[in-house]
Amino acid sequence: MFGLKGFKRWIALGLAALAVLLAVGAFVFRVDILRTALDPKVPFQTYRPPNGPNYAEARAWALPIDAHPKADLPADVFFVHPTTFNGGEHWNSPFRDQEATRLLDRVMLPNYAGPFARVGRIFAPRYRQASLYSQLTLREDARAARVFAYGDVRAAFRYWRAHHDTGRPLVLVGVEQGGLLAERLLREEIIPDKALSARLAGVYLIETVVPANAYGPTAPVPACVARDQARCVVAWATPADGDRRRARDRALVWDAEDNLVDLEDRPALCVNPLTGSRTAAPADEKDSLGAANASGMGWGVRPPFLKREVHTRCIEGFLDVSKPRSSAFRRAQSWSDRLKVAPYNLFFGDLEADGQARVSALLGRTVYGRLAPPITSSITVRTSPVNRIDR
Repeated sequence: MFGLKGFKRWIALGLAALAVLLAVGAFVFRVDILRTALDPKVPFQTYRPPNGPNYAEARAWALPIDAHPKADLPADVFFVHPTTFNGGEHWNSPFRDQEATRLLDRVMLPNYAGPFARVGRIFAPRYRQASLYSQLTLREDARAARVFAYGDVRAAFRYWRAHHDTGRPLVLVGVEQGGLLAERLLREEIIPDKALSARLAGVYLIETVVPANAYGPTAPVPACVARDQARCVVAWATPADGDRRRARDRALVWDAEDNLVDLEDRPALCVNPLTGSRTAAPADEKDSLGAANASGMGWGVRPPFLKREVHTRCIEGFLDVSKPRSSAFRRAQSWSDRLKVAPYNLFFGDLEADGQARVSALLGRTVYGRLAPPITSSITVRTSPVNRIDR
């Protein structure tokens, strides 16, 4: 017969086994659990979105639009940020949501707008972005939330045109959800405007799936085939865990009527960011101009670069990226954070050089001074003790 101690031991073992089982179940079904927790549980048709931003107000912009430290730079950069809002009560984020704003200011802007801080003045609107939840489902409600977000981005772009456009070369940048919205801006607001289209230096659709056939050689703005080419598109998407089939199945793109539809069997566009060209040839580590983790750094600070971190290759329309060598490029966040774009930029130096090259190509001359070499290592400075001599 079991004694009291034996009985307690079996109870403890049973509880431990149950805890392990629950932990395993939570890990396996983590995305489903997150999806359920973030579901607004109200149809978008009856949903009341939060009040929108007024782009005449400074708080509607993620960076000060009248205090650019690099006002002498030759270009303007219109930057549409990626997802920073998880969801829950809302399909679309209040544009000043505290947590979403913190992630934008501390992580997304330094890492993804940062490479363009030495290309031109950056205009980065806050907007009522579709929630992370809207990207975890293909429901019509989720598609409607993404379409709704475009209205804010378009309004911000038109405000820039009316109040801040001084005729400089334009660089359009969008990341992930922001890339989807930036692509529609390109088609609706830039290409039809011949004067504006003529001074388009480059378009960057980062971690964004777009149909390759929309950017062929004869397109109004084709895919880039060389780094010294202006008026072209750099676009790529890196599938999570290398699963290209799943990435394709979940990709949404604009159709001719501006509806979001499945990519289906159409090829996706992949322009390799290490080379700035649309090619199936692999890019080696030696092609990398510098990966960086700028999270938490002040705006405008050029972060330390780590070169030769990754090699890349376009395969079946998606970018295959090798595992970074440095521990600075490891993800260790919550499940929701792991579903957003990385909190670092493996192509920071490449995008900085690419943007400058395309603006120079558009203007027909080199317009950027030679940058000091990026910091590649750091040292710790400590206070030295001082022997005081009293007189």
